Amino acid sequence: METEKWGRRIRAFRKLKGYTQERFAKDLGVSVSILGEIERGNRLPTEQFLQMAAKCLNVTVDELCPPGEERRLGDV
Repeated sequence: METEKWGRRIRAFRKLKGYTQERFAKDLGVSVSILGEIERGNRLPTEQFLQMAAKCLNVTVDELCPPGEERRLGDV
């Protein structure tokens, strides 16, 4: 499922950069529950979320994009 690929990728980068879920959510200005839903694959990230996450993680949005996936995003 496409949403799971996004979530796994975002979670992997978050952990690689040493962020807890709570701290990352706070820095992004979203609730921990929204971040959790994205990381579990229950919700697609929005373009705005990806841009903020990429900036926080010091990576590009393209690096967050799962290999072979289009950037079809959600509404949150």
